[in-house]
Amino acid sequence: MTGWQHPPATALLILADGTRLEGRGIGAIGHAAGEVCFNTAMTGYQEVLTDPSYAGQIVTFTFPHIGNVGANDEDIETVNMAALSGVRGVVLKADITNPSNYRAAEKLDAWLKKRNIIGITGIDTRALTARIREHGMPNGVIAHEPTGLFDEASILAELKVFPGLEGLDLAGEVTSTQTGQWDQTGWEWNKGYGRLENSDLHVVAIDYGAKRNILRCLADQGARVTIVPATATAAEILAHNPDGIFLSNGPGDPAATGKYAVPTIKKLIETGKPVFGICLGHQLLGLALGGTTAKMHQGHHGANHPVKDLTTGKVEITSMNHGFAVEKASLPAGITETHISLFDGSNAGLSVDGKPIFSVQYHPEASPGPRDSHYLFTRFLNHIRAQKGIEQQPESGASAA
Repeated sequence: MTGWQHPPATALLILADGTRLEGRGIGAIGHAAGEVCFNTAMTGYQEVLTDPSYAGQIVTFTFPHIGNVGANDEDIETVNMAALSGVRGVVLKADITNPSNYRAAEKLDAWLKKRNIIGITGIDTRALTARIREHGMPNGVIAHEPTGLFDEASILAELKVFPGLEGLDLAGEVTSTQTGQWDQTGWEWNKGYGRLENSDLHVVAIDYGAKRNILRCLADQGARVTIVPATATAAEILAHNPDGIFLSNGPGDPAATGKYAVPTIKKLIETGKPVFGICLGHQLLGLALGGTTAKMHQGHHGANHPVKDLTTGKVEITSMNHGFAVEKASLPAGITETHISLFDGSNAGLSVDGKPIFSVQYHPEASPGPRDSHYLFTRFLNHIRAQKGIEQQPESGASAA
């Protein structure tokens, strides 16, 4: 009688330093290289996995139970569905259980397959997270082969040629390819998403990898939104006669995307129209105003990041997803740092003195607070209302410090 043998691993995660982790495969079959990061959110895994800002990354969830509420078509954040998902892979602690939620339409494993996302379970995610915190975000390759027979030469070759995110423009891979209109408003229980019928307020959103819920928040404020590709010129944007310009979130190195985005943003600033940027849009605005950006050690990825508004002294609990940051010391005179991370003091917001131009590093639409930061959308639209001579709306948001 032979002894019991452990079933062979059906998934691998190999880091650039040679660290090899074995587990059980889920989702798509194959292999993909990316930068390995960790996300501390306890909820919203489907939104994370469809956030274009994660393009080029393998996401490790620190919360062990991912997939227990299944997946559906309402919680997808990707605007350009042709791009499917920029996420290269997902790393989990526990096996995916059957979904237990009335909104679940399918199991997460099947959903991952459809979106061509490779996953691995059974990993000590606490140890992996500790390694990233100590040594920074490594390049890695994730592989899934149900037979357990891996072509490791091919897998390691893909890891070897992956360049890393520094110097990489990924906005072009996830942006909308055509100009489009957006009128969907926020989700309501037992009603679903609404529609904005009529509005005198018009915002052009430059899509560097925009999230749907950001666009919904703009529509909730009464703005009809025109979405343009990341490569749209200032002339093409202004031809839509916008009242304001929104610079969206997105993936990759802002300095690389900035090669074509910054000259456009500079021309838009010169018009005097209100400008609002989020995440990559914040970084690109910082570059256009004369600042610089830098790669972060471990980045900020999660839904529990405290941010202080230096203009009011109030604190917001925010959602963040970025591996680059604006260097506060690089901001020239006339640019005010408005928000900082209370985790590490890094820049989390800026504004142009005397002009309706501002941005934040975090995601005010993601609602971890839950609505601590929604005042920013009101502020942006109030700048537009002021220029059009329309009555402004009261801001509401963060609790007192």
